[in-house]
Amino acid sequence: MERMELSFAGGLPPHPARANRLFCFGLGYSALTLARRLVAKRWRVAGSVRTPEKAAALAAEGIEAFVFARGRPLDAAALAGSTHVLSSVPPDEAGDPVLDAHGADLARLEGVKWTGYLSTTGVYGDRGGEWVDENAPLRPSGKRGAARVAAEDAWRALGRVGHKVHVFRLAGIYGPGRSALDTVREGRARRIVKPGQVFGRIHVEDIATILEASLAKPETDAVYNVADDDPAPPQDVIAYACALLGVPAPPEIPYAEAARDMSEMARSFYAESKRVSNRKIKDALGVRLAYPDYREGLKALLAAGA
Repeated sequence: MERMELSFAGGLPPHPARANRLFCFGLGYSALTLARRLVAKRWRVAGSVRTPEKAAALAAEGIEAFVFARGRPLDAAALAGSTHVLSSVPPDEAGDPVLDAHGADLARLEGVKWTGYLSTTGVYGDRGGEWVDENAPLRPSGKRGAARVAAEDAWRALGRVGHKVHVFRLAGIYGPGRSALDTVREGRARRIVKPGQVFGRIHVEDIATILEASLAKPETDAVYNVADDDPAPPQDVIAYACALLGVPAPPEIPYAEAARDMSEMARSFYAESKRVSNRKIKDALGVRLAYPDYREGLKALLAAGA
């Protein structure tokens, strides 16, 4: 898929000084999309991965990568010179692996202009399909959501030592290789219907656009919802993907029936229903989404052969 141009007012200069160095804890799907954009703009980019093989592959792209995991911390020198820090590493049962290993190192790191943490809209819990914004009270409905709230609090605490911390609450992420199109092509699609069930989504390229907009406009203790304009029932997305691919949509399955053989994680997904407002990313950051709903996103993926 072609790299998307920025779609927000202002933005990063096309050739920022090489002094800018972003360190990403967790160079996964979302963070790596941002990292590749910044490398193209002549930023220095480094980060953590889980395997030496992934580190070697990223080195070939100009990204300095280090192997990191709980119990396998980085050499503190890996963070030296970082002007921007991003973490996409989720908490585990013991807490936040990054802060447990390197919280003190980050607190001592000088010259940091921006710190970001990728969280989830799961921190809001179930709202029965109602709208929530960044000011809504956090009511996580399970252990994973509660762990995210604790991790957000821990990252925001870095603000007490001078970091400008930004928390991004991401809706369901999709993009090349990870969309309803792939689910249908692989024969895994099911149209599970739970009355009233809706949730938001966000294209991975729009995530990168939002992060870039924030990098260009650092704030103190900022929180942003990262979601598209159209929260929708999951069965509608599958039906639309099938229509784009010219295949019959699978039959609808009542949730009560489907839940019998669902994993605990899948059931937790259906346990929450909410509509997440994205007004703040538009008003505060000037973002215009390239893919304001799943229909636009899926059509573009198909057109790009993704």
